[in-house]
Amino acid sequence: MASVSTPARQAAAGSRRPAATDRPRSAGRTGWLFATPFLVFFTLFLVVPLGIGLWMSFTDSSLTGHGDSAFVGLDNYTEAFGDGQVWETLGNTVWFTVLSTVPLVIISLVMALLVYTGMPGQWLWRLSFFASHLLPVAVVFQIWNMLYQPDRGMLNAVLKAVGIDGIGWLTDEKYAMWSIALVTLWWTVGFNFLLYLAALQAIPDHLYEAAALDGAGAWRRLWSITLPQLRRTTALIAVLQVMASLKVFDQIYLLTKGGPNGSTRPILEYIYDTGFTNYRLGYASAVSYVFFGVIIILSLAQLKIFSRRED
Repeated sequence: MASVSTPARQAAAGSRRPAATDRPRSAGRTGWLFATPFLVFFTLFLVVPLGIGLWMSFTDSSLTGHGDSAFVGLDNYTEAFGDGQVWETLGNTVWFTVLSTVPLVIISLVMALLVYTGMPGQWLWRLSFFASHLLPVAVVFQIWNMLYQPDRGMLNAVLKAVGIDGIGWLTDEKYAMWSIALVTLWWTVGFNFLLYLAALQAIPDHLYEAAALDGAGAWRRLWSITLPQLRRTTALIAVLQVMASLKVFDQIYLLTKGGPNGSTRPILEYIYDTGFTNYRLGYASAVSYVFFGVIIILSLAQLKIFSRRED
């Protein structure tokens, strides 16, 4: 016998169902619950230090703890803009960024294309291209410091074998920054290679099939299909690489400590020396925020340029 639905039963059934407006609230509370651990650590280890550093840049605080850390207003920033060492080290940083970013974009693209086109032993090429990126900076320093040795290094031994005098890779101002850029290229190109390879594998096959039916050769497919499809990836890699190169410190500090004659000294090393060697934490904080502003401006300019190209 079929049951009859009465208004009382309908009201009772309806009372057991959660209201539609309660579901978004419940989902929102659950989302905030999962995000809380991240937000706590993000606030403690990023937002709070940023705020402390910003306040410190307006004081004359010292690492020694002496003095009252008096408020000095914009004096530190005024000194920073008039400090020749700031502009010299910033120039070295920009020069390193140019030397490293361009080959890191081009060479990683070439490496990804070689693997994507079906070279024999692809797993070996992928491993060899990416393996160096997994090494810590101390290991990278040991490897290349031995290669760059003026008397016993392998690079100078090869040059002498073909009748060329040895080069002061890390001791000559003409070659020091180029040598560090070469180390950075070998060390970090694997990450960009991986991004390009993933982007290549995401290009639809029917685009190449249609081009092949129209008689397009390999070079035409590269210029008309592959490279346009990789624009977004290229923009991403360029922005990430510029930001990473501007923050260079480890490999330069280990290989040359900013020498010879300050020709490879980046601005982060100057900030480090100012704060932890000369004990001027307030001034070092001001220089770091000036540098932070430069990074923001360059990043926004890059994004603007690439967005125009996309349009």
